Amino acid sequence: MNIAILIAGGSGKRMGQDIPKQFINVYDKPILLYTRESFERHPQIDAIEVVCIDGWHDVLRAYARQFNISKLKWIVSGGTSGQESIRNGVYNLEGKVKPNDIIVIHDGIRPLVDDSVLTDVLTKAQKYGNAVTSMPYNEQIFIINPDDSSTTKQYIPRETLRRVSTPQAYRFDLLDQKYHEAFEKEIGIYGSSYTNTMMVELGVTLHFAAGSDKNIKLTTKDDLELFKAYLHLDQADWLK
Repeated sequence: MNIAILIAGGSGKRMGQDIPKQFINVYDKPILLYTRESFERHPQIDAIEVVCIDGWHDVLRAYARQFNISKLKWIVSGGTSGQESIRNGVYNLEGKVKPNDIIVIHDGIRPLVDDSVLTDVLTKAQKYGNAVTSMPYNEQIFIINPDDSSTTKQYIPRETLRRVSTPQAYRFDLLDQKYHEAFEKEIGIYGSSYTNTMMVELGVTLHFAAGSDKNIKLTTKDDLELFKAYLHLDQADWLK
């Protein structure tokens, strides 16, 4: 089976709204519903688990009924950090899924995941045991001069860089084992750590899958306006 864990356990303070940003309505539908619909309609996704902020579980179930999200199987409470939230979702699947099942981890506030991106991350994970969505880095990266922070004399060749986000996918046995190891050893679980960075810190080689520039994370009000624009964007017929 292929199971999606959608992470929606944050409060979204940077959005500056009175409700968690994943529940903000855009054209009469909460952001998280757009994300869930992407996974609901994908033929290779068998079940969905949502890691949700406390106090919103019933709202989440009600939306699932209203918008016919039939693949939603589990709702789990989030933790005090992103890594704790993902850990809670992973641990909840113990005894419910098989070791070789593929678990897709995705930010609930990335509502524009393409079917082709999701397909590729699943294909790569089934072949290699893991896969992370990635894109080339197209800007120049310079390193701050430690002697004068307003100058630089060193850069990182952009050809050596990849931007990595979600969706990410892992065999359940690998994912479960590494989360237990990470929290027991306190490795890769603090700050901005995510599953991919944790895996690398624990010695796992990751495999790149396809990505999309449209797969934006809605963090600020500007991101929200960009999301609205994407929803109304008609791709030009002449673009190949």
